[in-house]
Amino acid sequence: MGLSINGNMHNHIGTNLHDQLHARALAIDDGTNRIAIVVADSCMIYREIFDNAKRIVHEKTGLPENHILMSATHTHSAPAAVSIFQTDADKEYQLFLTRRLADAAIQAINNLQPAKIGWSVERDPRHVSNRRWYTKPGVINRDMFGGTNDRVRMNPRPGSPEILSPAGPTDPGVSVLAVKSLDDRPIALLANYSMHYCGDVGGDGIYSADYFGAFCARVQHKLDPEGTNGFVAILSNGTSGDCNSTDFLHAPSNDPPYTKINSVANDIADDAMKCFNRAEYHDSIPLKILQKEITLGVRHGTPAEVEAAKAKLAKAPRHNGYLSPWSPDVYARETVLLDAFPKTMPIILQAIRIGDLGIVAIPCEVFAETGLEIKSKSPFKPTFTIELANGCHGYIPTPAQHKLGGYETWRARSSYLEVDAAPKIVSAVMDLLQQLNN
Repeated sequence: MGLSINGNMHNHIGTNLHDQLHARALAIDDGTNRIAIVVADSCMIYREIFDNAKRIVHEKTGLPENHILMSATHTHSAPAAVSIFQTDADKEYQLFLTRRLADAAIQAINNLQPAKIGWSVERDPRHVSNRRWYTKPGVINRDMFGGTNDRVRMNPRPGSPEILSPAGPTDPGVSVLAVKSLDDRPIALLANYSMHYCGDVGGDGIYSADYFGAFCARVQHKLDPEGTNGFVAILSNGTSGDCNSTDFLHAPSNDPPYTKINSVANDIADDAMKCFNRAEYHDSIPLKILQKEITLGVRHGTPAEVEAAKAKLAKAPRHNGYLSPWSPDVYARETVLLDAFPKTMPIILQAIRIGDLGIVAIPCEVFAETGLEIKSKSPFKPTFTIELANGCHGYIPTPAQHKLGGYETWRARSSYLEVDAAPKIVSAVMDLLQQLNN
């Protein structure tokens, strides 16, 4: 209790817990190669935290650090592990999180047992919408730097007469990797869905795993209702940087808190069960993982822009020490803080082959069109992407989306990689996938 919550422009302090937050893990070994996948209920997690957790796992188990994939779900109602906008992370919590990430992987490795594995995909477009919308001619969209050239608006008011059409696609795929014992006892289910988060937690100070945690509870109830088999359900976030579950064409309803969380969780859990039941299971499959570090440019303000931001901050009004949320003052602060970043940023990319299934890990908030491109080009069918994996380096709009403007493109610690970051990441990922296929 009392820690800041990530995911907002202003600082919310946690005062209550609705549901427990977890780090959930799956370890897989084909007799030659071993990997571990850990998914944590957090908005985003620094690479340094993941690296430290992987180091602990390696020291305790011998598993190479580059054989471990760790990611955050992107719930917007978890304690801050990252300092962004006006929310600062607590160092003691970061250390606690590091140890829990490591513990999850170590427990999964300690619980390895003979098993069979399968995978399948279901489509469910009911709960995913693109949140970037073109606005009608004549509508002015102001950015946080004084500009009026944005052609799209992020999260427009539902039912607004000013919106025209979505600025990008969605990925409705529910991808599932399922593991059973040799006598068909459920061991684990790892799912992937490209939807940002729900957020209807009923208050600014409530900790919750959002629909990710509710999904795991539903699947757990279906496959291990007594909780006696050690079954683990996991839901990872796909490529949802520009997607959420809002119906932007109609005015919102006044549903009670957790209505959307439970609705999404129930439906995606039903989809996952279809995949679990129809998957073809194998007791022997090739297992490989490759990791690559690439370096991308950082978008800084010009010296003049930084100086102007400093001057603006010096005069900015504050309430209880905080700037007005969603104001140019917040972005002036981001400009100053981003100025301390290096000129380039190294990021980790991973690709995993599990039989004919491909998994890609990217440390950013990835747009749906990028995820769909990876799926279509991958030599493995199916393939899915886990975002915010092994680090967090902000949104990566495509170059075309950068030209459209909107929140996800505004320069800040939430979006700072070079304009060509997305195609460079796709190119590097495809190289890894092709290597796995050789």
